[in-house]
Amino acid sequence: MSAFKIEPLDATFGAVITGLKLAGIDDDIATSIYDAWLEYALLIFPEQDLTKPQQVEFARRFGDLEFDLAALSNVRKDGSIRPNDGTDDVVKVLNGNMGWHMDSTYMELQAKGAVFTAHVVPGDGGETGWADTRDAYDQLDSAMQQKITKLKAFHSLYYSQAKIGHTPEEGGEYSGYGFDGQEAPLRSLVKLHPETKRPALVIGRHAYGIPGMSDSESEELLQYLVDFTCQEPRIYHHKWTTGDAVLWDNRCLLHRGCPWDMKEPRVMYHSRIAGDSITESAG
Repeated sequence: MSAFKIEPLDATFGAVITGLKLAGIDDDIATSIYDAWLEYALLIFPEQDLTKPQQVEFARRFGDLEFDLAALSNVRKDGSIRPNDGTDDVVKVLNGNMGWHMDSTYMELQAKGAVFTAHVVPGDGGETGWADTRDAYDQLDSAMQQKITKLKAFHSLYYSQAKIGHTPEEGGEYSGYGFDGQEAPLRSLVKLHPETKRPALVIGRHAYGIPGMSDSESEELLQYLVDFTCQEPRIYHHKWTTGDAVLWDNRCLLHRGCPWDMKEPRVMYHSRIAGDSITESAG
């Protein structure tokens, strides 16, 4: 661990890593980063300026990829800015992502984690926030812990996007990933992290419809758990600087994007680390 410096955040999770460049790290450094990732769940690497191939190479250090690289951006390929007027499906997804969520809980396999990099950032706003669902579970009273331990909820991108008025159209610009007509998977509200063995909540905007509860009871409980989770000291919002890279553990952190003036460009790239078929499967 002497090869780089770890500075923990002022939160229940997370650390800033300095003193190394991620491009071309060797196996020993990669192993040390992996160990730090399990401990802190969120690692922030300032001033990395990774190329797209370098980002993919780094992400593969943490497992197979659900997808190599995806732009999360309000900029079209021709350089024009997408309108935030309710007509653009990509912007609707960006707006949806401003709700607290875990990646791919609406797929058969929940994602293991992600690498995220900043290429163009707005002058103000556009931060990314994370919240610690491990500490949230730990701080719930024993009655609530017992209540939710055996409960499950459905997860659906159709559901979460419909709540903000987005219904994808076949052949639309954003009609594929997560919108493939798959059935909503059913996931336990409490998940034992497969590597650290710490219990964590599996909640967020994609979750709904707890079996055995009315819709209103389910929504009230799920919203309570999100609200309880997403407060200090369990939250951190990162103000991006061009070149920053982050790595987070999707098995125990919620995350969200924050609003910005969408007349300004924001270009981020996301590599999603695939969940293990044994430990991240629905059911």
